[in-house]
Amino acid sequence: MRIIPAIDIIDGKCVRLKQGDYAQKKVYNENPLDVAKSFEDAGLTHLHLVDLDGAKAGKVISWKVVERITSDTNLYVDFGGGIKTLDEISKLLSLGVHQVNLGSIAVKEPEKITDWLKKFGADKIILSADVKDEVISINGWQENSSIRIVAFLKDYVQKGIEHVTCTDISTDGMLTGPNIELYKKILLSFPQLHLIASGGVSCIEDLHELKRIGVDGVIVGKAIYEGKIHLNDLKDI
Repeated sequence: MRIIPAIDIIDGKCVRLKQGDYAQKKVYNENPLDVAKSFEDAGLTHLHLVDLDGAKAGKVISWKVVERITSDTNLYVDFGGGIKTLDEISKLLSLGVHQVNLGSIAVKEPEKITDWLKKFGADKIILSADVKDEVISINGWQENSSIRIVAFLKDYVQKGIEHVTCTDISTDGMLTGPNIELYKKILLSFPQLHLIASGGVSCIEDLHELKRIGVDGVIVGKAIYEGKIHLNDLKDI
């Protein structure tokens, strides 16, 4: 199981939100590159980089942060937040991003995802499914859809999606533990998916439980920043 630390960006700074609420923002570091290097120095190999400004604006905003991290570290970076165009994906990949997360646009314009899967390949695209009570939320979690997670994934598996990040909004940033039952349900329905769990991780035991049920990766954010999980402990997962 891959451990994927998260860096969320607002105004070029490393922040965390509670349940996706922009009003509940805490700045942890003024320099995201320093944070990324600390992950790399601890032996971690992956990074989940989120442009929260971009998610809200509907277009990528934090280009400079992306370029600094991809050029000054060897981390395997997946990036999300506001991606809406083929040109943005092409530019991100050219900057050294390994995978792009597509969320809102996958709900609103699914035909584009089909085209991009053909153009870039399934290994470059992660379907980002953000859910509350198993219903998909979009636009930086500011808007609810009426689409349920299993139906959403079924449609995209048929289109060729292989990688999915599922964030449970109700647990995100709360340090209350991940929604294990949600991930079990997804894996039972789609055992072929490379599923990345996101939201709620609070301790090493949470990571062991996610590994036990068979997720491919897990995103860890606030637990690291609040000192609930120490970077050195992640080597033994």
